[in-house]
Amino acid sequence: MKLLIVNADDLGLGPGTTRGILEAHAHGIVTSTSLMVNTPWSREAAMLARPATRLSVGLHADLGPAGDPRRSTARETLERQIDRFATLMGRAPTHLDSHHNAHLDVRLHEIFLGVADRAGLPLRGSSPARYYSKFYGQWAGESHPEHVSIASLIGMLAREVGEGITELGCHPGFDDRLAPSSYRVERPVELATLCDPRLPAAIAALGITLASFHDLDRIAKRVRSGRRRPKLSTPVSGSKAG
Repeated sequence: MKLLIVNADDLGLGPGTTRGILEAHAHGIVTSTSLMVNTPWSREAAMLARPATRLSVGLHADLGPAGDPRRSTARETLERQIDRFATLMGRAPTHLDSHHNAHLDVRLHEIFLGVADRAGLPLRGSSPARYYSKFYGQWAGESHPEHVSIASLIGMLAREVGEGITELGCHPGFDDRLAPSSYRVERPVELATLCDPRLPAAIAALGITLASFHDLDRIAKRVRSGRRRPKLSTPVSGSKAG
């Protein structure tokens, strides 16, 4: 059983980013997203995401430009952001990750693990879902849009999605001059790729089923027990979700 969660980071980073993520869910293969709760556009992003009931929405924790490694400060910041998420979305997050994957910093990882455990949240990289981060179109200060093309993505799915659960990280969006990010040119390319009408057939041919963090606990139990394919809340094609 090959199960794929397609998670779009940065919901709420800017209005164009938010619109692009929701477009990639409604008309593409994005099944999940992560909300930033302390930006000028967080409230609007939450309001727009709430009606998309098949979209799992987690917390994209932001500890600042470099992340604050002080244990008490980081823990308090995380807990405040989880509370803020509940205020904005009217429910708890479905999962936890962080801006620029700050939770992978050795000084912060145990803090994130502890908060995630107490809140009952899957933490990226420490959950039943294997995290794949290389669908990304920029490195060493240079843009590589070819790396987030449809051909590149299908190749990644063929090579990287095996038995079990895989989380594919992505960053779709419309050109967003308001978003404080250097990853601008590449977001619309990702959006076009994730909405490409050839993707559903390619995913089906690879024997992959789309899923979301709504399904994670149930899927993990089924995978461990070797039972039959679970019924998922996200359609296989992903083309009409949300």
